Amino acid sequence: MSFRLFLLFAAACAASMAAAAAPAAKPNIVVILVDDMGFSDLGCYGSEIPTPNLDALAKGGVKFTQFYNTGRCCPTRASLLTGLYPHQAGVGHMTGNGGVPGYQGYLNDQCVTIAEVLKPAGYFTALSGKWHVGQEHGATPWGRGFDRSLNAPSGGFYYPDSPRAKLFLNGAEIADDDPRLPKGWYTTDLWTTFGLKFIDEALAEKKPFYLHLCYNAPHFPLQAPAEEIAKFRGTYKAGWGATRDARYARQLELGLIDKAWAKSPRPADVQMWKDVPAEEQERFDHLMATYAAVVHHMDQAVGELVAGLKQRGVLDNTLILFMSDNGGNAEAGPKGKTVGDPSKGSSDWFCGMSWAFVENTPFRLFKHFNHEGGIATPMIAHWPAGIAAKGEWRTQPAHLIDILATCADVGGATYPKEFKGKPVTPMEGKSLVGAFANRPVERDALYWEHEGNAAVRVGDLKLVRRGRNGAWELYDMKADRTELHDLAAAQPEKAKGLAAQWEAWAVRAQVKPYPDEGKGKKKANGRKKAKE
Repeated sequence: MSFRLFLLFAAACAASMAAAAAPAAKPNIVVILVDDMGFSDLGCYGSEIPTPNLDALAKGGVKFTQFYNTGRCCPTRASLLTGLYPHQAGVGHMTGNGGVPGYQGYLNDQCVTIAEVLKPAGYFTALSGKWHVGQEHGATPWGRGFDRSLNAPSGGFYYPDSPRAKLFLNGAEIADDDPRLPKGWYTTDLWTTFGLKFIDEALAEKKPFYLHLCYNAPHFPLQAPAEEIAKFRGTYKAGWGATRDARYARQLELGLIDKAWAKSPRPADVQMWKDVPAEEQERFDHLMATYAAVVHHMDQAVGELVAGLKQRGVLDNTLILFMSDNGGNAEAGPKGKTVGDPSKGSSDWFCGMSWAFVENTPFRLFKHFNHEGGIATPMIAHWPAGIAAKGEWRTQPAHLIDILATCADVGGATYPKEFKGKPVTPMEGKSLVGAFANRPVERDALYWEHEGNAAVRVGDLKLVRRGRNGAWELYDMKADRTELHDLAAAQPEKAKGLAAQWEAWAVRAQVKPYPDEGKGKKKANGRKKAKE
């Protein structure tokens, strides 16, 4: 070997050794939260609504069959951000102050957010979308660790002409026609545009990024461009029963659900489709077509985000996590609501119970409740550089409390014992990195409470109740995840033991003391109990 060739060989070996010794680049992280979307509303979870971009993420990553939220908007956002149960973070209900620690209505100073955990590990942190964890009380994105933010304090709008439209850019309120915003914006696109803008700022600073992307789709008031709604007109003329049956069949085909689980029945307040007058069938078709358009547009926005990540050369080392804040929404009752033109910001459309029971196929009940229809969500994890599996299901029970632990794990961040001189509540969640590789997630139990609805799950057993004074029901999630065969009477000791375990947690996690119902607590939309 000539001396020149030897030098080249030595240089190549040195470079190879240096590369091997160099730490791998920290992954970027994008958490996507959608609003009021049911368990079966994505194509990869059984829907007829076309969601090719999310289906592609699922095909390139893993899909969880048993991922849980809290059953409601504000508590979910608090839990997701902090890795705690929502009452521990101060948001056990919504943003009204209930006068006790678990229900103060805004993030407290005994918790830390994902952004506050990742920033010391070198991350550029950004939020785009709906916030809704107490901005009116001083809990703001820019005050809770986010370097950049475009946010709606509480959501509830799609167009600038909406009476609810309110935007803040990096801590300052801006006009709906601010020149920094696209003209005639639609929030689903707006959140994506600014998410990519913030990513560009992170790349310019040569930092890994964390993007907290919170779409308000498909939350009411359901609004979408007229031409997009038109694409789905007629799709739902077969009615809710046939639509739900088709979703159920697809879920079986996909391997998402077990054929041993009986299909939960149509709620008593929902008519058989054949008994709905023709004029009303037309209205209901229009209503669900609008919902489908909102979901489809959200999927297109996710596609734009993924294309943007790929164009910037960062998709392979970006962990994307996608989920919904609660199950389908039965507020507005079986008739739903169709006030105004759904392509305009002044309209007010709700799907209502009749379509919500389709959205939550195959489960019982809805948003607000702790039965599976209220708390089960799709969850997709996509990370080409970190997840070897492609298109596989993951059956490990998991929860929003696990997201912060997962982000800290992959980001090499440390969860603090104290923050800004105050002690921090210990993290409740577990990292899901092992679950990505199909290893078990070791935990004692998962817990829920909202508006007196409550549940605890230990292994395959779930104890659940409706309302503070409701009877506890016991279900075997492996044999009966549709919760149709109550085992409480047959296994009273197990039910009693789980109830005692829930009570102990309720005291520890600030579920108790309950707020004084007559003092300071906002009454929630649709507080009346939706009937099965």
